[in-house]
Amino acid sequence: MDISIVIPLLNESESLFELQSWINSVMEKHGFTYEIIFINDGSTDDSWEIIKQLHSEFDSVKGINFNKNYGKSQALHAGFIEAKGKVVITMDADLQDNPEEIPELYKLITEENYDLISGWKKKRYDSIVFKNLPSKLFNKAARWTSGLKLHDFNCGLKAYKLQVVKHINVNGEMHRYIPVLAKQAGFSKISEKVVQHQARKYGKTKFGAERFINGFLDLVTLWFFAKFGKRPMHFFGAIGVLMFLVGLLSAIWIGSSKLYKLWNGLPNILVVDNPWFYIALSAMIIGVQMFLAGFLGELVLRTKSNQKRYLISEKI
Repeated sequence: MDISIVIPLLNESESLFELQSWINSVMEKHGFTYEIIFINDGSTDDSWEIIKQLHSEFDSVKGINFNKNYGKSQALHAGFIEAKGKVVITMDADLQDNPEEIPELYKLITEENYDLISGWKKKRYDSIVFKNLPSKLFNKAARWTSGLKLHDFNCGLKAYKLQVVKHINVNGEMHRYIPVLAKQAGFSKISEKVVQHQARKYGKTKFGAERFINGFLDLVTLWFFAKFGKRPMHFFGAIGVLMFLVGLLSAIWIGSSKLYKLWNGLPNILVVDNPWFYIALSAMIIGVQMFLAGFLGELVLRTKSNQKRYLISEKI
């Protein structure tokens, strides 16, 4: 099979018939063998009924129905498990991603041997204040943190080699950072392509301004796990030892100063009246706690078990 198209969705019933028809015409025009995998992420409208109807009419349409809304990352994870095409395309179901881009994305993966191509919506039809400007700030921070020179990390339209999606673990809200996850997994040939962005035709966006706040927090998490995810003691232990040494040296200085003044008959104060005593005590306590946090992190890392992250109620 040439292409697997993975489409997560939430309450997009109005666009599904048109989207499937558009994808089908592009695929037939270029002679691709393909499958469309719709992942219904807890929709409360008729999305799943429409997916079942499309499946009954077209062999290429497959569907996964979540028991409730688990988020885009979990939907992509489920779709990646089922994908069988040598090139995997992800796109949104709201008709803002243009299926006409698929042949060129396919060519970049198969002929130019890229591991991952990320779409870049250079011209957007979104709110400047609430989406475009925050998106630019978010992408700049992502570039600086990850080292990947991509302009649009959050674009839903991406193309992957099959082995890429089979070897990355998309969880939490990390769908924004799939290129970063791919790079960390050793897939280094990553680039981008300018793609056409369409104005939303039906419904309204499912993402608010809070996604950018969550995005920045996830970026910090990703940076931490990239550096210390497999060795938490290197982070917490190092800070703990440093803090403990600061406290210990401060305590030694306080004690030495006290003895020196007593030895020379100089005016002196009680140790507990010296503010450095509390600084030293706090630093040592924090140091021990940080060291224990690193130790516990190592224990968790060695004893954790993979748990199911979502419940599928039906699969077709």
